[in-house]
Amino acid sequence: MKVRCVSDAKAVLGEGPYWDVTDQRLYWVDIKGKRIHRFDPQTGNDENWPTPEVVGSLAVRENGELIVALKSGLYFFDLNTAGVTLVALPSAQLHPAQNRFNDGKVDRQGRFWTGSMDDSEREPTGGLFRLDRQLQCERLVDQITVSNSLCWSPDGSILYYSDSPQRTVWAWDFDGASGAIANRRVFVQLPSSDGVPDGATVDAEGYFWLCVWGSWEVRRYDPTGRLTHTVRMPVQRPTCPMFGGPNLDTIYVTSASIGLSEPELREQSTAGGVFAFEPGVRGIAESRFKG
Repeated sequence: MKVRCVSDAKAVLGEGPYWDVTDQRLYWVDIKGKRIHRFDPQTGNDENWPTPEVVGSLAVRENGELIVALKSGLYFFDLNTAGVTLVALPSAQLHPAQNRFNDGKVDRQGRFWTGSMDDSEREPTGGLFRLDRQLQCERLVDQITVSNSLCWSPDGSILYYSDSPQRTVWAWDFDGASGAIANRRVFVQLPSSDGVPDGATVDAEGYFWLCVWGSWEVRRYDPTGRLTHTVRMPVQRPTCPMFGGPNLDTIYVTSASIGLSEPELREQSTAGGVFAFEPGVRGIAESRFKG
């Protein structure tokens, strides 16, 4: 598969791509750069807005605003003014000061889920939070160091989620009606000699696409967790894949430049950019947040 750089954005820590099927544009964030981006593949234009805190993830609301996971909590973001409105501020017990929010996605029923992490990536103080349509926020998983790989199977019956330092992606049974999760089990376990699991998505065939930080790779796993395909990337730190395009047949991949040495940055001149390739399968349309 031919991988191309579609936006040489020079992000510090590009993450959280979200393809909005309504306006046909790719939203993504530069976590450490404190920026929200919106990329238009028709024009190649990449707009960006500053955020008051580091920003982990986002999704589009039904009214066109954004729901964003900033360091301290969840906020609405107005693209016209770059203003934020507080939605949920978890307690210090659930979200201590050293934490920030990371991966986030909307489930098929329109709830926003986001994982938190210890910003130093050392302590298991993070977890998985669910924001429902009534704007009530609840933590469902704890003892996580770096939340990642959040997504659902095509029929919404399985939730996937990882803790990067454990190199483990888990699967849960997911109840779409209630938003409850149960029956946690290991889906993919990477060896200690490998990179670590980062962002993920699924295709319409139910296969799981995973960016592996540090590996130069995006990988495809079947529904049993068996590796079936590997896509070599031009950068060492791909961060998250997302299906997009008019037919949802393009995978966009964000990436990071953080922590790379000067020689590595020279070798990877497009690190921190957004990449695209055609995998030969289609994805699933992302839902908008219904809160």
